[in-house]
Amino acid sequence: MPIHFRLSFLLPIALLGACSGQHLQSAATAAPKAPVTVGLVGINDFHGALEPPRTSVVVGDGKGGVVQIPAGGSAYLASAVDSIRAKYPYHLTLSAGDLIGATQLSSSLFLDEPSIGVMNRLGLDFNAVGNHEFDRGRDELKRKQSGGCVQFTQLKPCRIEKFGGAKFTFLAANSIEPDGRTLFASSAMRSFGSGKRRVKVGIIGVTLKETADLSSREGLQGVHFSDEADTVNALVPALKKQGASAIVLLIHQGGYTKSDQPDPGICPNLTRAIRGILDRLDTRVDVVISGHTHWAYVCDYAQYNPAKPFLLTSAGVFGQTVTDIKLDIDPVSGKVVAKSAHNVVVQSQPYDTRNGRIELKPDFPAFAPRADIAAYVGTYSEASKVEIQRPVGKLAGEVRRPGGDASSTGGTLGSLIADAQLAATRKAGAQIAFMNPFGIRSPHLLSPAPDGTITFGQIYAVQPFNNTLVTQSLTGAELKAVLEEGFDDVQPKQVLSASAGFAFSYDLSRPAGSRVVAMTLDGKPIDPAATYRITTNSFLANGGDSFSTLARQRDAAIAQLSDIEALEAWLSGGAVRAVPDEQRATEVKP
Repeated sequence: MPIHFRLSFLLPIALLGACSGQHLQSAATAAPKAPVTVGLVGINDFHGALEPPRTSVVVGDGKGGVVQIPAGGSAYLASAVDSIRAKYPYHLTLSAGDLIGATQLSSSLFLDEPSIGVMNRLGLDFNAVGNHEFDRGRDELKRKQSGGCVQFTQLKPCRIEKFGGAKFTFLAANSIEPDGRTLFASSAMRSFGSGKRRVKVGIIGVTLKETADLSSREGLQGVHFSDEADTVNALVPALKKQGASAIVLLIHQGGYTKSDQPDPGICPNLTRAIRGILDRLDTRVDVVISGHTHWAYVCDYAQYNPAKPFLLTSAGVFGQTVTDIKLDIDPVSGKVVAKSAHNVVVQSQPYDTRNGRIELKPDFPAFAPRADIAAYVGTYSEASKVEIQRPVGKLAGEVRRPGGDASSTGGTLGSLIADAQLAATRKAGAQIAFMNPFGIRSPHLLSPAPDGTITFGQIYAVQPFNNTLVTQSLTGAELKAVLEEGFDDVQPKQVLSASAGFAFSYDLSRPAGSRVVAMTLDGKPIDPAATYRITTNSFLANGGDSFSTLARQRDAAIAQLSDIEALEAWLSGGAVRAVPDEQRATEVKP
């Protein structure tokens, strides 16, 4: 399944005094006034993609069509990173969050310890925590940094090897613990060169302020998240006072670009939350490496706001691209005089789809898998193979969430999951179940074998969070409020996938709060004053994705099984499970 995004190859941004054609002398022999070059390698949203994810980077072919490039996989990513670092005597490798969480089964079964191990071997320097770093809670995240085998989750740690923790540093400037301290360090400084040619690069790491809405509040244990721009702006003066010649922001928040087809070197129609943050950001920040949206871009932000000439980058998702960033720093003035970036496709290995084979593309560099990381990943892949291949049941046909990560609906896959959760909680009185489409992960489909068999690896790939199920009482009016929260103007629109028997319609042309125009259960209108038993996953029940009405949890019952266990139980019921085909959510067009 291709992942569509804009791919930008090279975007030079010349500042006052920069000379784009200038040959830089070596650090050892250059005159004091010559710039010092520092290379930055940027990644984001790796999501534990230890093995090639069997998805493609899609780029324009210059003829009105597109090219699908098979990409990703940690061993290939390591080789791509090495090739970029080889260009720069001075370099940093940086991540803008979601290294872990929503990961492949070969990582998730082992508490993402192998993902940390891969990044240790790859040579990552800093990672800004993202919302998915909190998927298993604050204490488990701290263990990821410091190491050790203390058990904080249902899964047992250190099953393959003793876990030594991350050799790189987590940064979390706006992740505030109850005592007022930051969860991890807010910023860091690295020096390059010596004497009069010594330059310093300051790094700040933040996550999106809505992280509490995207994570289990129980697992956060009181951690809250301050405004991104305010946090960064408060840190910049101290870094400058310490002599930072360049400031790099790692932020787990991002945007989308839009054009008729992928076009190298531009950043058209940039939208979403990153713009509001950058418009308020201190202009002494030089580079912003972003993430969260799984979209790749390289932007001269001055084209959107001339007063904010940031170099803004994102490398998509799953290690399928990596950003090569070049900073030229004047050691005399202590300022960045030129900066440029391009995204490198991590072309890896061909793979088969139901529509044919996605082959390597000779017009793009191909990377060999780095042997040490391939061997390390192989150990975990082999250990997880039995569980991945275990049959869990049969399905009559393919179910899919159409549109991938950017889709606001869950499709037949969302309906199937909702049906499974309703069946699993009938004993708690459940009448309706809802699944959040944004909780359905890549590859966004379940495609059975010719005999209908579905494996555990398949269902885990689309539901990797191990949320519990919560059944609670809501009035009909509260039920409508929940659905309305999916259509508000605060977060991206999200049409909750409903279980069989419940149907609703909505009109997005109406004002927020009055967009749900009809609701029925088993053909009867929902009574605003009546009480209904509603099941959701614990993420939603704790107010995730801004569904705050669910966070009240009135008369709540918590199931003893997880969402993935409910789906497995539904599929393993004996008979071949039918594909949901009824219309449960209908948009009314004015």
